[in-house]
Amino acid sequence: MANAVADQQAILNNLLKVGRHTLFGRDHQFTNINNYTEFVQAVPVRDYEQIKTYIEQIKEGKQNVLWKGKPIYFAKTSGTTSGVKYIPITKDSIPNHINTARNALLCYMAETGNTAFANGKMIFLSGSPELERVADIPTGRLSGIVNHHVPRYLRTNQLPSYETNCIEDWETKLDKIVAETIQQDMTLISGIPPWVQMYFDRLTEKSQQKIAALFPNFSIMVQGGVNFEPYKAKLFESIGKKIDTLELFPASEGFFAFQDSQTAEGLLLNTNSGIYYEFIPAAEIFNEHPTRLSLQDVKVGENYALIINSNAGLWGYNIGDTVKFVSTNPYRIVVSGRTKHFISAFGEHVIGEEVEYALLKAANEENIKVVEFTVAPNIAQGKGKSYHEWFIEFENEPDNIDAFIQKVDDNLRAKNVYYDDLITGNILQRLQVRKLRKNGFIDYMKSIGKLGGQNKVPRLSNDRKIADGLMPFLA
Repeated sequence: MANAVADQQAILNNLLKVGRHTLFGRDHQFTNINNYTEFVQAVPVRDYEQIKTYIEQIKEGKQNVLWKGKPIYFAKTSGTTSGVKYIPITKDSIPNHINTARNALLCYMAETGNTAFANGKMIFLSGSPELERVADIPTGRLSGIVNHHVPRYLRTNQLPSYETNCIEDWETKLDKIVAETIQQDMTLISGIPPWVQMYFDRLTEKSQQKIAALFPNFSIMVQGGVNFEPYKAKLFESIGKKIDTLELFPASEGFFAFQDSQTAEGLLLNTNSGIYYEFIPAAEIFNEHPTRLSLQDVKVGENYALIINSNAGLWGYNIGDTVKFVSTNPYRIVVSGRTKHFISAFGEHVIGEEVEYALLKAANEENIKVVEFTVAPNIAQGKGKSYHEWFIEFENEPDNIDAFIQKVDDNLRAKNVYYDDLITGNILQRLQVRKLRKNGFIDYMKSIGKLGGQNKVPRLSNDRKIADGLMPFLA
């Protein structure tokens, strides 16, 4: 925590030293780079599409392309625009994924004194650990790859069984997981919140008990992948008591941050783990020459696009997430949205953080629990005005839906000045809500073949693709 800036500088120096001997390093004249300013001039910001030519060369069997040697894995992930993405994981970068998860748990143990959970059974709801080979490189979902590296001292306590974990169909897998865990002393449960909720629902259905009654020693829930807040109320209600939670910020491209404290806001940025971070003010992300900042220049409260350079061989890589610093001593962040997930059909540039705030504030005031939601623009054809269309699955519905909608709309107007201007100027009408039937989102994800694992529903889209797909699942 104390050495973050110095550690970042040391990492950049090391990355450049190794990178000089790669195809990428030669293409970008790494031998002439002596400092961060020169690095920025030599290496442009890029996304997957723009490094794809290098990935293809690795897939053809070439060595020393983006990093020394060849990757030991490809993490396979589905991009919104690029189809399947193959993210390299190298011998040097695998400790970032494994050790960070360990460090998060050790920080939790040190702060709370709760070490007993390590003696009970733990479950990591993850993708299949079965790997295929692409150019003779083992390839699969990150959660499946990491499964092969669970330390031996945890193996005996880990559930579900390897065979169950290999089941591809999520519902079949879930039933097997329930059967294997329902009689066990579960102490730690980990996964993406909507899938953890589905697991809890199945357990309750089968046992007619709250999770706390079923697993009296269950004391910590580890989660990440989506903002926890929208799921929190319903998850705690399913559990039946308040327990500790630990939030992580992992991705196929790297493990970026973790919650190191139960009392401090935000996640500790992982500044000494093979990744050199850059930050672009979110408003500039689509500029040809955006401002690029190193860690020492960031400010609290600003929205930044997160750019990484790593010992996996990713250079100037835009991971697609935006973050906001809540502290710079130490460097703690919250994930505020996705650079590709926003609505600006009318120039309002509404981001994920804003819609989550608008809905949760209204829901908390009215004691409403929301299962899942997403927002899309509805552009008027002919008569009437355009509006934002919210698809919401409620656990319990508001008594007065109209008053509830008004609250959400007012909250969003208070949060986003451009949206407020469009409503005030009569260009947009107030948002509208479409209620989804029970399990509507689950059924939608099933219909597009994305149920379970690491898949999640985007909070926002700038087009109607998801909105139109949800129409058959309305209440």
